[in-house]
This record gives sequence, structure tokens and C-alpha cells, in this order.
Amino acid sequence: MARYFDVHPRDPQPRSIAQVVGMLRDGALIAYPTDSCYALGSRLDEPGGGERIRRIRQLDDRHHFTLVCADFAQLGQLVQLDNAAFRAIKAATPGPYTFILPATKEVPRRLAHPRKRTVGVRIPDHPVARALLRELGEPLLSSTLLLPDAEAPMTEGWQIKEELEHEIDAVVDAGDCGTEPTTVVDWSQGYPEITRAGAGDPSQFE
Repeated sequence: MARYFDVHPRDPQPRSIAQVVGMLRDGALIAYPTDSCYALGSRLDEPGGGERIRRIRQLDDRHHFTLVCADFAQLGQLVQLDNAAFRAIKAATPGPYTFILPATKEVPRRLAHPRKRTVGVRIPDHPVARALLRELGEPLLSSTLLLPDAEAPMTEGWQIKEELEHEIDAVVDAGDCGTEPTTVVDWSQGYPEITRAGAGDPSQFE
């Protein structure tokens, strides 16, 4: 049965954040708010986290997981960046963007795209997500909380708990955070290619 945490959207209660992070360190899979929509998240080093997300969302092994980072320094340890990518991504973050880039050796092989060896990274601009990442001190393995056959991501914490009661371990409810997923920019070939226009303004990468 999933635990339910009702947190303030702009000033999340430290005790609740600490409890959720304690669960993450014990291997939990959580639903949490971001600056684009709700997401599923687990620790990067939790072996079963990715498989649980794949099962809930019915994804194959070609799905790009997103590594959600607290800051640019953390992001830079996970992906290879040339100077142009460095400048452009630093200017656009934090914000509702996901960047596809070549993964470094810091990324477990099971989490990178099996053929391309790429991974998605982002730095969210949501107080609750940022509080969780600061407390955890490492990236979160994440994926948009979009269920199979659903047209839009889930937006209500109580609904997420009701629907995924026995599939996840905790729901962090900070109210509605929208349904538009991130703008995805594929930079794996050395130049930006917009593969999904979403919540972030794509014009700076066109």
C-alpha cells in the first residue's frame, strides 16, 4: 500500500521530504511532481526501479529513461557535453526540458539505450522535486507518469494513489503541476534536434 504525503507546492515540509528520501534509499518507487507533470522515480542504483517503471508503463527496453538532476554539476557527471551543448543546456536549466546525450560510464548499462548508449537528463524547476533531489544528494531515475492507453499524464495525487496503490511505494502530492511533458532535445549527434515539443520553449534549440 502506497504511503501518501501531502506537501506544500512551494515550501515543502522538510520532515515529509526526509521521510520520502528515506524510503527512496530503502529502494522505494515514488510518484512525485515536476515542473511539467507527475513522474515516477527511484534511486539510480536501485536495480529493480527501472523494471518496475517499465512494467507500470508497459515500456520496452528502447525507452529512454530520464535521469533527473539537482544541478548542472550532477548532470555533467552522467553525459558527455561539448562546448555548444554545455552553454545551451546551462542557459535553459532548470526548466521543463529533457536532453538526450551520450551517457558516461557513471550511468549503469541497463539504464542507457541499448544500441545508442544514450540517456535523457533534466534539471527540473519545481520546489518539491528540487527539495527531494537536494535531500537525496544524487539523481533520480524517472519517467513521466503516463499510463498505458492514457492520453495525458495523471495530475491528481489522490488519483495516482488510488490507481497505483499496489504498484508504487509513495505518492508525493503537491497539487496539480500540469499535463504537458517536457520538451525533448536530442543532442546525441552533436547538434540539437527537437524530438518532442512540450512545456519548454523549443525556439532556442531550433
